[in-house]
Amino acid sequence: MAFQKIKRSEDYSKWYNNLVINADLAEHSAVRGCMVIKPYGYAIWEKMQQQLDKMFKETGHSNAYFPLFVPKSLFEAEEKNAEGFAKECAVVTHYRLKSDPNNPGKLIVDEDAKLEEELIVRPTSEAIIWNTYKNWIQSYRDLPLLINQWANVVRWEMRTRLFLRTAEFLWQEGHTAHSTRQEAIEESERMLNVYAEFAETFLAIPVIKGIKTPNERFAGAEETYTIEGMMQDGKALQMGTSHFLGQNFAKAFDVKFATKEGTQEYVWATSWGVSTRLMGALIMAHSDDEGLILPPNLAPIQVVIIPIYKGEDELEIISQRVKPLQDALKKAGISVKFDNRDTQRSGWKFAEYELKGVPIRIAIGPRDLQNNTVELARRDTKEKMSLSMDGLTETIQSLLEEIQLNIYTKANDFQKNNIHCVNTFTEFEMALEKGGFVSAHWDGTPETEEKIKNETKATIRCIPLDSKLEEGICVLSGKPSKQRVLFARAY
Repeated sequence: MAFQKIKRSEDYSKWYNNLVINADLAEHSAVRGCMVIKPYGYAIWEKMQQQLDKMFKETGHSNAYFPLFVPKSLFEAEEKNAEGFAKECAVVTHYRLKSDPNNPGKLIVDEDAKLEEELIVRPTSEAIIWNTYKNWIQSYRDLPLLINQWANVVRWEMRTRLFLRTAEFLWQEGHTAHSTRQEAIEESERMLNVYAEFAETFLAIPVIKGIKTPNERFAGAEETYTIEGMMQDGKALQMGTSHFLGQNFAKAFDVKFATKEGTQEYVWATSWGVSTRLMGALIMAHSDDEGLILPPNLAPIQVVIIPIYKGEDELEIISQRVKPLQDALKKAGISVKFDNRDTQRSGWKFAEYELKGVPIRIAIGPRDLQNNTVELARRDTKEKMSLSMDGLTETIQSLLEEIQLNIYTKANDFQKNNIHCVNTFTEFEMALEKGGFVSAHWDGTPETEEKIKNETKATIRCIPLDSKLEEGICVLSGKPSKQRVLFARAY
């Protein structure tokens, strides 16, 4: 393929952008800061959607859909939430255009069509959803209310990067209502665990589960839980968040329920979400200088079969022998493509599927037919092997499981080897330059957190849920600290 290779070691950012475009995942659109997700990229996102949707439904959630537009008055109801997203909001002020009388070919805003109330294009849906829940929730019998929405949102970003940060992106957002504080906290933690399981089992990315500091907390939440992944350049990526909202939105929208005892109480709330940012994580955690490396559990094409032939007669013979293998693989639930295009040579096809990260490539020619064998190549290790066609379906099933595990193990080893435990600010700065997570003591004050961020561009990614209390001294202020937190430079 005509693919300009850029080494990760030379320019990680250019390597990433180049790979996203050349692997046919996405491209920039005519709208500044927005992207077009191409069919191959969307096929990966669809597999993520399908699996997550299954996991949500297994935990008792149902899908619904709410409006794209939020009246400004509703958006302002929860003050912290409104303030937190204000700078990112796109606002609709008029509902019609008209021809410019001085230039008939041009359109201008029709000032007679000004909206009575401005509409916010949703940056998140808490406001419109909680205004709706007021009508849905009357008594304890209506709880818990477990709703998920697949949607697009708009956050007017000035500096964008395909999948990682765009003005419009796709995501899911769960919004649940509960009768008790404890039940809502348990829901927040349950969904964090769902995200962690998905990241590790399907994305093959090890994650650290933790709690955000007040500075990094979701606007309007009492607690924000996060899963943090480490990319190959040592930077952190927030891959999903789950928020315990307390009664903040219930009070803002007057959502009460009648208890069993007949009293009126405000409900307790959560929200949680992951987005197309997971596509960026998938790319940056595993891929190499030759292209994508996709975990089999999310690969749109798990096996590609490429015939090596001269003339139509040889292709016909190969096709007849390959057909039973295709059928057997499909029956086993394995996605397979037989690429018999005559418009490209086999070498070009090899490079294309390497670039697109297809886990297993099979080549078969006349000599292979004589020997009842195929040449199989693994994308993750680039290992090639000659295998008998007998029992090949079972062999491929086993190999796909092995590839999935190998990709995860490699990423997990990388993460473990790049968590640096430090005790002084000099060590802290040196560790940051190496890349990865830095485990250090922090005095718990937002002032120290902000000062470290300003001086080093590192943020507290989370307070790990499995961290133990440990007396120490803050690396910057020298004040007492009760436990270590994880710092990193991040996307």
